[in-house]
Amino acid sequence: MQVLRLILSPLAALVIGILFLGLSRKFMARIQWRYGPPLYQPLIDILRLFTQRSVSHGVVFDLGIILTLAASFVIVLFLPFGGLCPMSGSGGLLVVLYMMLLAPLGMALTAGESANPNSSIGISRWFILALGYEVPLLLVLLAVMTRYDTISLVEIVAAQRSHTSSIATFPLVLSGVAYLLIMPAVMGLRPFEVVQAPQEISSGPMAELGGRYLAMATVQHALSMFIGISLFVNLLWGGASNPLVFLLKMLVMFALVLWVNAAFPRLRIDQAIRFLWRWPTFVAFVGLLLVVVIGD
Repeated sequence: MQVLRLILSPLAALVIGILFLGLSRKFMARIQWRYGPPLYQPLIDILRLFTQRSVSHGVVFDLGIILTLAASFVIVLFLPFGGLCPMSGSGGLLVVLYMMLLAPLGMALTAGESANPNSSIGISRWFILALGYEVPLLLVLLAVMTRYDTISLVEIVAAQRSHTSSIATFPLVLSGVAYLLIMPAVMGLRPFEVVQAPQEISSGPMAELGGRYLAMATVQHALSMFIGISLFVNLLWGGASNPLVFLLKMLVMFALVLWVNAAFPRLRIDQAIRFLWRWPTFVAFVGLLLVVVIGD
């Protein structure tokens, strides 16, 4: 059963992430009065890319993208998905936080080996953006861990099911607002789409990726969307007792993020950092102080 969970959990995350990619294209197309591609178009693109010829720039180029993809798959194993959590007894939120730093690091290795200026600019933006949202994200995680006195996501979800969702309680409502403010940045969507910015730097880190490398980068992006929404649902919206309810909650949050993606233009990297270190960080810090002062 444990081996089955280790297989099903990443597979479910991958399927949902690819579904989100398809939904985002369809959603944006309808807003722009277009029909848009079918929901399964990202799957077709990924399968097609894996069959195309791929050009490697060296061993580090290969290992970097593999490290990025592997880090995302490992994070999924620690996230409860409607009662399914293969690594529930190993580590917790601290492991998730550390593993989230490996994605930009692996892509930096790949981009650096390609020696493309656009890739280097995209990676520098990714690191700066990660530094911007990691600060309020850490404050949110500290508030939740302090409130429930545990680093285990499974225990946090169980505590919410026995009482009420974190975002519905006064000490953690500010932490929930802070996470909502940084969620588009965690997922790499507008107004924080500065890492790729195809109109400026030719897709940034993915400028030199083609074939199976671009397919793996697309899979990693799909997983990062799953991770960003799944963390919110588990930390602040009570998780779920079964995968169907969990998926419905994720779809609600994803629709909210897509609305932001459609309504706001892309920020410059300095504007993004200024915003992330101002309002989300301030709100998350106040929320942490309230949790520490009020306690139970």
